[in-house]
Amino acid sequence: MKTYTNVKDLGDLNAAIKEALEIKKNRFAYKKLGENKTLLMVFFNSSLRTRLSTQKAGMNLGMNTMVLDINQGAWKLETERGVIMDGDKSEHILEAIPVMGSYCDIIGVRAFAQFENKEDDYQEKILNQFIKYSGKPVFSMEAATGHPLQAFADLITIEEYKKTARPKVVLTWAPHPKALPQAVPNSFADFMNEADVDFVITHPEGYELDSKFVRGAKVEYDQDKALAGADFVYAKNWAAYTDPNYGKILSKDMSWTVTSQKMSLTNNAYFMHCLPVRRNMIVSDDVIESPQSIVIQEAANREISAQTVIKRMLESL
Repeated sequence: MKTYTNVKDLGDLNAAIKEALEIKKNRFAYKKLGENKTLLMVFFNSSLRTRLSTQKAGMNLGMNTMVLDINQGAWKLETERGVIMDGDKSEHILEAIPVMGSYCDIIGVRAFAQFENKEDDYQEKILNQFIKYSGKPVFSMEAATGHPLQAFADLITIEEYKKTARPKVVLTWAPHPKALPQAVPNSFADFMNEADVDFVITHPEGYELDSKFVRGAKVEYDQDKALAGADFVYAKNWAAYTDPNYGKILSKDMSWTVTSQKMSLTNNAYFMHCLPVRRNMIVSDDVIESPQSIVIQEAANREISAQTVIKRMLESL
């Protein structure tokens, strides 16, 4: 595996899940694989779970790990071509990327959507420049339009907790005070559409996601109808995708908050969220603290999804 940005990069999804669950049983079985190899993690945006889980995954595989926070202790980077660099940005990303590549064997990149230009965001300019110019295998630690490590961890978690062969999984929009990217819901939809689940997306009108991620999923604008009989409820906010409202908040409708009343419509569903979560906006206290909340287990599986991806990249060197 040379790149990891979406579900297709994993190949056979059942085989990937099986491999991940085997790794979880013995996280240090492949420690020799990463011996004398270096993982570089490059962050353009903040992180807690992604940074810790990915660094731990590299260490489990015997790798040296380096973390570069572009906004703290590094030169400010220019990312556009043709710019006269007479401002506060001292280095161009086109020089910085190959330099980074010379110091490591595998690179993870985290760079969120800017919500300044939809075309730029959905072209994944920063991530794709690392893929093109680093000369090393590159994986996404969340990009403008996707978060495949999170979605892989989500699928692993569903596999561990499902009680029926083909569970009903509902992705529901929920209110939030800030405009958030579509990366997490995009990748969740990307994975669920390839998995053996009954997948439903529910959100207010105007919050439609990119059709390349939605694909054949059922879209239901009535949240109560969508939640009926659900086995897993995945709550997440995202800003509008469709023009002319790209990146905007269209609603903070608190009736979409996942409450115990909403969960009572389900088949005693498990509650999921990628974290961090805004309590009593996305989800009520009693739901996230209930025995059916598996957000911590889901977060713990971030280590496993990252380790599976990095292992495959090491095997390709």
